Amino acid sequence: MARLISLVEDASPLLRDVMAGLAGSGGRAHIVGITGSPGVGKSTSTSALVGALRQRGKRVGVLAVDPSSPFSGGALLGDRIRMQDHALDPEVYIRSMASRGHLGGLSWAAPQALRVLDAAGCDVILVETVGVGQSEVEIASMADSTLVLLAPGMGDGIQAAKAGILEIGDLYVINKADRDGADQVRRELRSMLALAERPEGSWKQPILKTVAQTGEGIEEVLDALADHHAFLESSGELEARRVRRAREEIEAIAVTALRERWGDVHARTELDDLAARVVAGSTDPYAAADELLALYS
Repeated sequence: MARLISLVEDASPLLRDVMAGLAGSGGRAHIVGITGSPGVGKSTSTSALVGALRQRGKRVGVLAVDPSSPFSGGALLGDRIRMQDHALDPEVYIRSMASRGHLGGLSWAAPQALRVLDAAGCDVILVETVGVGQSEVEIASMADSTLVLLAPGMGDGIQAAKAGILEIGDLYVINKADRDGADQVRRELRSMLALAERPEGSWKQPILKTVAQTGEGIEEVLDALADHHAFLESSGELEARRVRRAREEIEAIAVTALRERWGDVHARTELDDLAARVVAGSTDPYAAADELLALYS
């Protein structure tokens, strides 16, 4: 798995053959996205969830997307420090991936890495995002269930609304619930969620409290995630989400390929010529874009 995910991260020429070989061997894993602002306890909560899942006999994969080192471009591996308890468990695979400047809290290689973990037989894949605040909504399109972590003292319900997390969460967890203010955060969050319009028969997001450091409330979180997965399957939403995910993945691969071709165009100066004509006023950006696209039609 480590070698395959390295091929994904390095955009290896072998990647096409790898993905062709993995086709049809996945689709069984429950992908859970874990998101929230920095400092709410994402890594500690992820470690506690892994421990509880292992007690239930589940094979677990963890994809921890770290900020990139400004020097090497690699992951800082901060999440690994908090997950040492599972380092020697053969049924747990933990991989840190560098975001490499990619916005939205995820690495650009994350979709293909998830395919590798799924094909390897993981029952549950936990995807922990960087914690980039108001940009961190991309996880909703990549996960089957999105778990949003909050904590007392990390801002009020208005901050949660500003960050966009009220729109993406399937499950809300107030971590560090032994601190003062946990009940207030819960009330504010419940009030904010009550204002949102939801279709008849849609999933009603639970708001749970945990103390990840001690494991308190973690079993309830797993039960709620299982309930959400059952709801997705029975309503047909699971299939719909996975189709949307595959569509976005295909689009991203196609756009990346086009950008590489545009790099070739740039080397042949056609793009520079078009840009100069736009600046000179002899053409407009839309007409120039049509000419660029016509090179590949």
